[in-house]
Parts: sequence; structure tokens; C-alpha cells
Amino acid sequence: MSQFKDSDTGSLFTKESTQDGIVSIISERNPNDNNFGVDVELEEIELLTVRNTVLFPRVIMPITVVKQHSIRLVKKVSEEKSYIGIVTQKTDQTHNIQEKNIYKIGTIAKILKYFSMPDGNVTIFVQGFVKFYIKEFHNHKEHLAAKITILQDIQFSSSPKIIKALVHSLREAILKMLELTPDTPTEASLTIKNIENPTFFIYFLSSNVNIVTEEKQELLEMMSAEKQAKKLLAYIQKEIQFLEIKNNIRKKAHTALESKQREIFLRQQVKALQDELGDTYEEDEIYEMKRKAKRKKWSKKAKEAFDKEIKKMEHYPPNSMDYSISLGYCELLLELPWHKYSKSKIDLKKAIQVLDADHYGLKKVKERIIEYLAVLQLKSQKISNTTKISEHSKKEEREQIKSPILCLVGPPGVGKTSLGGSIARSLSRKYARIALGGMKDEAELRGHRRTYIGAMPGRIIQHLNKTEVSNPVFILDEIDKISHSFTGDPASALLEILDPEQNSHFSDNYLEVEYDLSKIFFICTANSLNSIHPALLDRMEIIEMSSYTMEEKKNIAIKYLVPKAKKETGLTAANISFENSTVENIILYYTREAGVRNLNQKITKVMRKRAKELITEEPFDKKIKTNDLQKYLGTQEYDLEEYSDALVPGIAIGMAWTSVGGEILFIESTLLKGTGKLILSGQLGDVMKESATAAQTYIQSSADKWGINFDVFKENDLHIHIPAGAVPKDGPSAGITMTASIFSTYTQKTIQPVAITGEITLSGKVLPVGGIKEKVLAAKRAGLGTILLPDKNRKDIEDIETEYLGDLKFKYVSQLPEALDFLFDKK
Repeated sequence: MSQFKDSDTGSLFTKESTQDGIVSIISERNPNDNNFGVDVELEEIELLTVRNTVLFPRVIMPITVVKQHSIRLVKKVSEEKSYIGIVTQKTDQTHNIQEKNIYKIGTIAKILKYFSMPDGNVTIFVQGFVKFYIKEFHNHKEHLAAKITILQDIQFSSSPKIIKALVHSLREAILKMLELTPDTPTEASLTIKNIENPTFFIYFLSSNVNIVTEEKQELLEMMSAEKQAKKLLAYIQKEIQFLEIKNNIRKKAHTALESKQREIFLRQQVKALQDELGDTYEEDEIYEMKRKAKRKKWSKKAKEAFDKEIKKMEHYPPNSMDYSISLGYCELLLELPWHKYSKSKIDLKKAIQVLDADHYGLKKVKERIIEYLAVLQLKSQKISNTTKISEHSKKEEREQIKSPILCLVGPPGVGKTSLGGSIARSLSRKYARIALGGMKDEAELRGHRRTYIGAMPGRIIQHLNKTEVSNPVFILDEIDKISHSFTGDPASALLEILDPEQNSHFSDNYLEVEYDLSKIFFICTANSLNSIHPALLDRMEIIEMSSYTMEEKKNIAIKYLVPKAKKETGLTAANISFENSTVENIILYYTREAGVRNLNQKITKVMRKRAKELITEEPFDKKIKTNDLQKYLGTQEYDLEEYSDALVPGIAIGMAWTSVGGEILFIESTLLKGTGKLILSGQLGDVMKESATAAQTYIQSSADKWGINFDVFKENDLHIHIPAGAVPKDGPSAGITMTASIFSTYTQKTIQPVAITGEITLSGKVLPVGGIKEKVLAAKRAGLGTILLPDKNRKDIEDIETEYLGDLKFKYVSQLPEALDFLFDKK
């Protein structure tokens, strides 16, 4: 049981706080009563836990009780007019409260008021009396109880003067804090001034100061009044500093706004005076842009867009974000080369010399460039010789000369990208390049709208700004490697850019003014046409750049790669030279590629080793001979004889086209006891699987013709395998090869060492295939002297220069029986 002798002192007001329903209240309950004595005889008290707040002695606060067992507890205590222990939780956990999550020091309280709320919760008003310490927790049915020890009130140990000064400092600090806090009621300041009792004053401030729960609990657990007052003063001073900084920022922001408004007004006044006087200043940014705009030759819409934006700038403060955005837009409009073109005299002879000097071979590409230059020159002469039409009509006719859009398709390393620079030189034009590989966002081409932060024009407009002309040679590299994502499809954006009927009115999202791209000489590059959108292909003129032959590679190495490598490594003709046979051996035994990129790397590697010998003063022979290659490049990486070894039944040599050139392909087949199943292995695609099925069906359907016992098909499984199983293989060119391999397996006859390509039908008809030049060159590299081709591919061989074919022999067939008769020894 408990006996209390208490006074009617209590809390005057608290700030709003949230803790299981705790809110602020105002009370006037004789705060200056000095009677703080309490006589207690207590064995056990029931506990109510609260969150995010701390109850101090003599302070009144409301608590909203939610949990049902707690509601039953406070109802019982209220009806019995007894006392309850208020303790604070260490965490916000509301369920399964454990003893370790409760602070050991709390406040004994009396329930003054009890209200049942409409939502089923209960709100109580409690008044704290004395602090207590929990010695031992007890489980009392549904709620906690504890054996406690009553703690003394905070004690002053200093002299009255020090106590008075400390309380005075606290009072001044809290009044200053209230003064800095907006919307503080005047009653709060009056209440603070009227509290005279030091102990109650400290408790009152501790309860209402805006600090975290852990810090309030620390204040409650202090026994020294001086320490608690000093700690409290430190918290208040910290809050004052925060409020001062906050108010200072607000004041500066308001002052800055007034200053900007004043600046806008003054600028308008100055502008009005300048208009009256007809006077301007050269250093004025807007004036300078207006002056440049008067001399600018651009479209009517571009001028209107500039005038509209410059008017907006005049009303923006110079330090504002809107002013910067408008400034960047106006500067772009002024810097773009509207109707500004490279002026050059077209000289076909010079153009041919430039192209031949920079690139060896590439006959078709060079012919197409020269054709374009010839058309340009012819139209220019026609316009110049016409005297009857006006200058305006001449200008319109000259502008109708549109540049072609070429797409160079070929394996890596054949010089597609470098050709763009040579074309620019031959045309005496500026040169720009964009790498499209991996591009996912169409805004990179079309630009971002100016409503976005950090918006900028697309890369087409950016590069035109850099080249400073509207008719550069523009390389769009790796157009077959464009991606798409949720940000758009760049390939679709290219449809407008590369369409000759649309690109004269290209609209960039940032520019918002149509720009003429029709004078740009677009050159696209790709390794394969398969991944390019058909609608995009339709807008381009496709020029295939096939693999280089041995002779082409040798000439390129001698004329271009060796001199370039010498220059890069600092060597001269006096330090190193290559025999022609040495270059041939590097090509044959150390590279296996369609282009010359790997060849260039090998030549550069030899140069680096020679540079090392020169610096370290090692003895060396100036001329690099064939016998020296193992010293400089190591052992041979490829062997030509591997494809001309004696073959066994079931093995046929096919030819395949890849993005890096042609390759030789072995097709192996064998029989094993079974039920006539067809087994395929080697990472074959759908097309090659269909070719294998068609080949087996053809052999079975014509078994009588070839003298094959039909029982062999029923009693055996046929396994077809193409080595390098980890590499996916597909394409319509292995039909004849698979038929020959299967026929060889069933008849146990050996196939002649012939490279084979061509597709078949079930009736035995041979169909033409593509990539003939690459396949033929691959067979020649492999040392194969005879090639079997479909008859309809004869025209592809005629397009290849005879000097590259050497002593290769070709057999053309239109039916499978012809092919099989040729491939197998009749004996």
C-alpha cells in the first residue's frame, strides 16, 4: 500500500510530442508551491509503459492507451484512486514488451482524468509525483508490476546566488528560444516568467524542451539539480543556435528575392532609358547576341525561335536557372551552321588519287564515290553555265543536290571506318563520326526536351556544331549493334535521319526548329545486315566490303601497315625492312582473319622487338627474313596442311560465311547400331538441322539408284557432327556438304579433297548461296585447290579479280547427282 502527502503543483504547458497518444496541455496548478515533501511506504506498484516521452515529477500530461490490458489497468487504478508507475520504453516496440527494453527509473503518477474515446481507446491525464527505481519486475496477471525504491528529488548543493544565476540563465535562454520560434503563444512567455520555484522550473523545462527521449531519460535520472540545469541549458542553447541559423536562412532568401525583384525593375528602367537615347553597351550579353543574329543567315523559323527566346531572357534575372537555359538555347541557335557549306572545287583526278593513296582495293566503293562526285560536278557546271535563270533559282537548284547515304558492310578490319576520313579528304569536306554500338536511348540522336534538367541537343546537332558546316562527311559506325530499351529505339530515330525524303526537315527535340540534314554525306558501317531493321536498310545503298585476298593483304602490309608501324615505333628504313616472303608467311601462319587488323598487330609486334634490340644494342640483321619470324612472333599459330590431309569416309569439307570472313568447316557423320534415328551435334541452328534432315531424306529416297541396301537405314542410327561444338553454327550453305558426308558414310567411299558449298531441295536440285568471295578466299587460305559451287553462283566468281583466284579450279553443279559423281572416285 502507498501513502502520499502531496501538493497541487503541476505542469503549465508542453510542446506537442507524439508517443502512443501523448499531446501537449496547458495547466495552471499553483506551480510555485514549495511543498515537495512526500512520505511513502511502498512494496509494489503496477507499471504503465509509454513511448517517445518521459514523465517528470509535478508535470501533468495526457496519455492515450491503446492495448486492452493497459486499458483495464488504468480503469482499475482510476476507479480505486490509487497510483501507477509510469516508465519509458527504450524502443518503439509495442508488442511483447520485455523487461530489458524498459528504463529502470520512472515516475509515480496519479490519474487525474479518464476519458473513453469513440475509437475504443482511452485517454488519461496523469500527474507525476516522485521518481522511483525498479528493484525487481513482477508479472501481475496481464501487465507488469515491480518492487521499487523511492528516489529523492533533485538537490541543490550550491549557494543561493549560484542557484539564482543558473535559474536566471535558464529563464533567459528559454525566453529567447520562444522568441525565435514562430507562432509561439504569448501565454507561454508569461508562464515562464511567473515560475519561481527552482526545482519545479527545472522539471517543467525538462518535460517541455524539444529533445530526444534518451536525453530526457538522462535528465530524469540525474540527482543533482545543478547538473540537470546545466545539461538542460546546453540543450536549449543548441536549439537556439539551430533556430538562429534557420531564421537567418529565411531572412536571406527573402532579401535575395527582394533584391532580384529590384534588379529586374532597375534593368527595365535602364532598358527604357537606352531605347530613348538610342544607346547600347558592347559588353551587354543580350545585345551581343542580337548583333550576331542580324548577320546570321538562317531560316525564318530559326529567327522567330531566337527572337522569342531572347525576349524571355530580357525578363529573367541573370542569376536565375531560366536565364541560363535560355542563354544556352540562344547560343546554340547562333552557333549552328545554318546554310553554311564547305566550298570546294570538285576534282575527280585528285579524288581518285586520294582514295587510292589511302586504301588498296575496294573497287566498288571507290567507283560509287567517283560516280557521286561526277554527278555533283556535272550539276555544278550546268548551274554555272545557265545565265537565263535568276540567282535565287540557281540557289534552289544547287540545294536540290542531295548527298547519298551509303552503308559499308563487311567483316572487322577491312577499313570501313577509316574509309570515311578518306572520302572526306577526297571531297575536301569536314569529317564527323558517331559510334552507335550499344546505344539504347533515342534522345542521344534526337536530343532531350528543354523541360528536363541538363537537357542538350542530339549528337547529330552537336557534331554539326563542332564541324561548323552543314555538309560534312558523317560516319555512323556499327549501325548493326544498336540496342533498344524503355528509353526508346535509336534505330527508329535513324529512319528520319537517313531518309532522303525526310532528313531535309529533321526536328531535334532540344532545337525545336527543323534542320536540313540532306547535304550531309552519311556513311554507315556494319558487320552484318541481319540485325538491321528492314525499313532502315531500305533507306541506304548497301556496298559490301568482302575479305581481303592474300595478294591484297600483302600489298596493304607493304604499302600502308609497315610504314605506319615504323612511324609509330620510331624506326626508320635503316633499322628494319621486310622481305615479301616474310609478309606472306605472317599472313599465312600467324593470322586467320578477313581484314588486316591482326596483321597490323603482328607487324607492330616485330617493330617493338626491333626497337628493343636497337636500344639495348643487341646484334641484329636489318632485313626481317622468314626464318626470323619464330624469334619475333613465336611458333606458328596456324597450319595450312591441316585441311589437305587424307580424308576418311564420312568427312566432308564445307565452307561458311561469318562476320569476320570465310571459314572452312568439317562435317563428320558415322553409323551406329540403332533404329534409324538422326542424331545432330555441334551447336547447329534450325537451318542447318533442316539441311541435315533434307540430305538424309534425299539419300534414302534414291538408295536404289546408288546401290545402297535399304536395311542399313533401319538398322543403324546416323550421327552428324560439326566440330567446335561450343560455337553456334547456322546458315543455308551446308546442304551439299551434308549430303556428301552422309553418302560417304553409307557407301564407305572417301570424298575428294574439295571445298563444298550450296543448298539442296528434296528433289536433288542445287540452290545458290551467298558470301561466295569470303568462302573462296577461305578455301584458298586453307590450301584447297578445287571448289564445288552451285551453277547459279558462277556470276559471283566472275566478279572476283582473276589475279586473286590464282590456280583455283571450280566445279559448277545444278543437281545433286552431278555433285556426288564429281566428289567420289567412280572406281
